[in-house]
Amino acid sequence: MTGDQKSSPTAGSAETSKPWTGRFTAPTDAFVEAFTASIDFDKRLYAQDIRGSMAHARMLGQVGVLSPQEAEQITVGLAQVQAEIEAGQMRFQMSLEDIHMHVETRLTELIGDVGKKLHTGRSRNDQVATDVRLYTRESIDAILAGIVRLEQALLGLAEREADTILPGFTHLQVAQPVTFGHHLLAYFEMLHRDAQRLVDTRRRVNVLPLGAAALAGTTFPIDREFVARELGFEAVAENSLDAVSDRDFAIETVFALSLLMVHLSRFAEELILWSSPQFGFIELSDSFCTGSSIMPQKKNPDVPELVRGKSARVIGALQTLLVLMKGQPLAYNKDNQEDKEPLFDALDTARGSLKVFAEMLPEMTVRRENMRAAALKGFATATDLADYLVRKGLPFRAAHEVVGKAVRHAIEAGCNLEDLPLETLRGFSPLIEADVQDVLTLEGSVNARNHIGGTAPAQVRAAIDRARQRLAGLEA
Repeated sequence: MTGDQKSSPTAGSAETSKPWTGRFTAPTDAFVEAFTASIDFDKRLYAQDIRGSMAHARMLGQVGVLSPQEAEQITVGLAQVQAEIEAGQMRFQMSLEDIHMHVETRLTELIGDVGKKLHTGRSRNDQVATDVRLYTRESIDAILAGIVRLEQALLGLAEREADTILPGFTHLQVAQPVTFGHHLLAYFEMLHRDAQRLVDTRRRVNVLPLGAAALAGTTFPIDREFVARELGFEAVAENSLDAVSDRDFAIETVFALSLLMVHLSRFAEELILWSSPQFGFIELSDSFCTGSSIMPQKKNPDVPELVRGKSARVIGALQTLLVLMKGQPLAYNKDNQEDKEPLFDALDTARGSLKVFAEMLPEMTVRRENMRAAALKGFATATDLADYLVRKGLPFRAAHEVVGKAVRHAIEAGCNLEDLPLETLRGFSPLIEADVQDVLTLEGSVNARNHIGGTAPAQVRAAIDRARQRLAGLEA
């Protein structure tokens, strides 16, 4: 081997570099070569591919399939390949199909025929399954860190706004007063469930398929538990056919991300509504908005709109993976090359969406006076008046009817319930007394819901304390 070859990544004949050309007498059609290649998207797996190959080489050295010197030579060569890739020196070629062949070809250029021994006892089928599991596991960890960061931002904002009152809605109609801190904690709960799902999913991702070879295992005396320990896998796949063909872990991951994105999309929709002049509850920082090319007054909430839109990408990735797998017989099929792009896109999209949300929320301005003014409209304390009458002894259904009549009268009078004179209210029920004003105020309404899960400021602060304890458990 010449010095020139050693300094030129992926040098040599592309066609003879393919691992399967012995069976073939004609070169691959140029269009077919491009159509079947995956290097454009699987090159991001280079670090996982090299890490898995190093563990495999060390294992082959442990069991005597390779000599200790050969195993060491391979691992040192693989480290050089990784350094070249990270320095931007690798020339990726369509003719080498995928990241596995790029790494193996360059390794062989660097260390000679010893590099050709690396693939002993394995197949690209179990190799790629291992790479994708490693990549997915690392991505889940990064996404979990992103969820924690967003949860921390939510808790900080909820604590600041524990006493801020805004209208709670059902059917997008004013329902009852709630505190903004309580409203924000609803998204904490959603995100915490998302984190728990990903933690649980990670256990099923973290299973080693390497050693299944193409589909039936290998005749070499491999030590799969050694490789699992080297790579941080919690278990080894029990069935070789399932090990190479299973993509449940990818589907389950993208399902968890789809639900995460649905939650972010719901939050984004509220931010979009709240930032509109019709609501005016919040103002997003200029850093997270854009203007109009024609209307100079516009400030568009592009970031939450994009997150709302990007949820469709992740949901679409889930659909793609489900349809991809539904008709495949055992074991590995080339169809599975199509798993990476939707998986990678879903992971990237979720990670980016979490990051931008965590950065956007602390910069948001809360218009407390507008929230309060909106809560005073729409008869948000009507249920409190009904509860007041029930405590005075009136059956709830009768109380409901009394308050409904009072609301209709207030609508006709063009005022709120708390603005009606006591004499007018008593005209609807003699049970109403002067103390009714205590329940018709916004503060009286929210403070009355003083139980676990309620919107009272005291309960919001207690919930924040509990949430931080739960978050500490997740971080651990």
